[in-house]
Amino acid sequence: MEHYFQGKTVVITGASAGVGAETARAFAKLKANLVLLARGQQALDEIEKELSVETSVLTIKMDVANSADCQKMLESAQEKFGSIHYLINNAGYHQRGNVENNTAEQLAKMVDVNLRAPIVLSALILPYIRSSITNGGFGGIVNVGSLAGRTPLQGAATYCATKSGLRAFTYALADELSGSGISIGLVSPGPINTGFIMSEIDEVEDIVFSQPMSSPEQVTDAIIRVAKSQQIEISLPRSSGWLTTVSYLFPSLRRFLRPALYKKGRKAKERYRNKK
Repeated sequence: MEHYFQGKTVVITGASAGVGAETARAFAKLKANLVLLARGQQALDEIEKELSVETSVLTIKMDVANSADCQKMLESAQEKFGSIHYLINNAGYHQRGNVENNTAEQLAKMVDVNLRAPIVLSALILPYIRSSITNGGFGGIVNVGSLAGRTPLQGAATYCATKSGLRAFTYALADELSGSGISIGLVSPGPINTGFIMSEIDEVEDIVFSQPMSSPEQVTDAIIRVAKSQQIEISLPRSSGWLTTVSYLFPSLRRFLRPALYKKGRKAKERYRNKK
């Protein structure tokens, strides 16, 4: 397993910070070739400088919601490395608040970045992966979802819808590609200790903090395990995964527990705020 990803080419979206950057570091240590995508050039330059001492790195500034740019990126990656084996759909966008308080543009951007982009990029990359494993070998796609995609969460209705759709897409695509040598999987974390949440802590729904906080390293470890086809989905933490399953199957129980979870979350949120 130590050489599982050595020489393989891995495309990572949202790769300049948080989970994306930590995932890039993990694959660099495993000697994979890296194609790192993000919207900010400076952050991409920094991660390239850091990781190029360990492995070969191609960085591309782009918007994953632009399908034409996705196709150009794949052509550039194929030209540089000669093969593409893995896609980590990590880029995400969340405009917090009730649906009626979001603009049409904000709602559309959540759908575009969180759902449409991973679907389109997955479809575009599959021929490249198939070509790379023609003579045996392996490849795959890992989608970074959310516990919010496993159960409804007020104040995040559109975000929940996109992550739920991504989860359904993952399971359906896994069935389509069964026996192909291309694995498909999903990592569904709860709150993660990154700027995605911590820089907007006052806007995050209190109930989110009722669940234990994961580290970027823990999420990255789950991504690696899913990429190795060890599981089709990993929820973080596991106990929260069970809770989301129960709350989805029994809506009345979810509504009954909601006040207690909000109270617990408010207390935890205050502790995190005081640590900032």
